[in-house]
Amino acid sequence: MSIFKTEIPILEFDTEQSAVINPTHENLDIKLPSKCVFAFLGEYIEEYASQNQARQAAHFISATKYYPIYITEYKGEEVVLCQAPVGAAAAAQILDWLIGYGVREIISAGSCGCLERFPEGTFLVPYKALRDEGTSYHYAPPSRFMEIDERARKAIEETILEHGMKYQEVITWSTDGFYRETKEKVTYRKSEGCSVVEMECSALAACAAFRGVNWGMILYTADSLANTDKYDHRNFGGDAYEYALMLCLDAVVKM
Repeated sequence: MSIFKTEIPILEFDTEQSAVINPTHENLDIKLPSKCVFAFLGEYIEEYASQNQARQAAHFISATKYYPIYITEYKGEEVVLCQAPVGAAAAAQILDWLIGYGVREIISAGSCGCLERFPEGTFLVPYKALRDEGTSYHYAPPSRFMEIDERARKAIEETILEHGMKYQEVITWSTDGFYRETKEKVTYRKSEGCSVVEMECSALAACAAFRGVNWGMILYTADSLANTDKYDHRNFGGDAYEYALMLCLDAVVKM
């Protein structure tokens, strides 16, 4: 039996790789390039694809919208481009689908909330993520943290240095509860070493590790919870989109 049964359902991890509905159940006639940028950059992925004559190779169909899957050429390499949806479950579903159809080296970028006093638009590299979301527990045995792939982190860090920037490695808090980041919980997570908070990192790390591929993430600071008495939404990191995508592309071709 591959299921480890416990009293708490979310902790019952199943080691079986195959499922009743597999990521490739549609049997689409596509084979995606191995390198992929899967980024939480809103409509900027679409803008970049349009401006750089990227071709649409497929689309992922969800109940609410279609997600175009683009292929672009960057520094002599074919790279998949896909917008990532907010939330661990939705993001991991598309990542698993992309892996099923061929991607093997993936760099993501997305915004994070500050638990410490970082300026808005600061780029950070998570090296592990606290698993306060549900999706990762379907891809990895129960644990408090997920480690981020070292090969991907090294490519990201080398890229940031080549751009003449400094970087800081951080522990991130991945949570499903955007409106449940209470004062006490923020303080508790900070005491565990978490510097930032977002919603997907631990789940994507678990999905990638389960499928045996390389995945890493670039975070850029957006809103701030550093002062728990006064939330500061700032500009939600919107000014960092363009540069974040450039860092992703440079990092993924380096892998």
